[in-house]
Amino acid sequence: MTTTSDYVQSASARISTLGAAFYFVPETVAVGKEHGLDGFRFYVLGRGGVLGDVEAPVIGSAFGYWNPSLIDHIWNSAKERADLSPRECGRLYLECSAEFGRQKFADVAGLQAFCDAAQKIHEATNVAGLSLYAGYVAEPLARDLPGRAMQLVTILREFMGSAHLVAVLAVGLEPKVAHGVRRPEMWEAFGYGGEPAPADTPEVRALLADADALTQRLITPAYAVLSEAEQGVVLAGLEAMGSAASA
Repeated sequence: MTTTSDYVQSASARISTLGAAFYFVPETVAVGKEHGLDGFRFYVLGRGGVLGDVEAPVIGSAFGYWNPSLIDHIWNSAKERADLSPRECGRLYLECSAEFGRQKFADVAGLQAFCDAAQKIHEATNVAGLSLYAGYVAEPLARDLPGRAMQLVTILREFMGSAHLVAVLAVGLEPKVAHGVRRPEMWEAFGYGGEPAPADTPEVRALLADADALTQRLITPAYAVLSEAEQGVVLAGLEAMGSAASA
C-alpha cells in the first residue's frame, strides 16, 4: 500500500520535473522574443512577474538560490527591454505553461479528474511565507483541461519550491550552498562563477536531508486532503503527462 509519505514524495519528484518543462522550449523562448526578451530574461521577468513591478531584491528573495547581483542585472534589464509590465509578463509566462499543456496533453486521458484533485491540493495550501507561490495563487487558470493541468503542475512546483527555500533557511543552510552542493553543474549558471563552489561535506548533506524532510512536512497537509483514490489519480495523471511531455 502506498503511504501518504510515499505519495507526496512521488508526486513532488514528478511535479519538480514537469512543472518547469515549458521554461526554455523553443515556443516559450519565441514568445519572449516577440516582446523584446531573450530566453533567460523572459524566464526571470516572466516567472517573477507575478510579484509585480518590484525592486530586484524582492525577486532575488523569492528566487532564493541565485546570485543577487545576477538577478539584479537580469530583472532590471528585462524590465527596460520588455514591451510589457512585469505583471503582464508574468501572466504571459503562465500562459506559456498552458500552451505547453495544450501541445503535449491533448490526448492524455483523465485530465478532468487530475485537475479536480490537483485543484483541491492547490486550495488547501497555506501561502504564508511563500511569496512567489502566493503570486501565482493570485493568477487565474486556463479553462481548457490540457492548459489548466499544466498550469496546476507549474504552480504546485512553486508551492514546493517556496516551501523548500523556507526549509533550507530553517535548518541553517545558505541557499546558495544548498543549491551548489545539490546541483554543482549549475553553480556558474546561477551567477557564482567568480566564487569557489561550496564543499560537499557530510555535514552539508545532513542539513540537506533535514531540509528535504522539513519540506515534506510543510507540504504534506495540503497533499493529504485527497482521498486514497484521488491520490492515485494525481500520480497517474503526473505519470501520463510526464510521458507525453517527453515523447
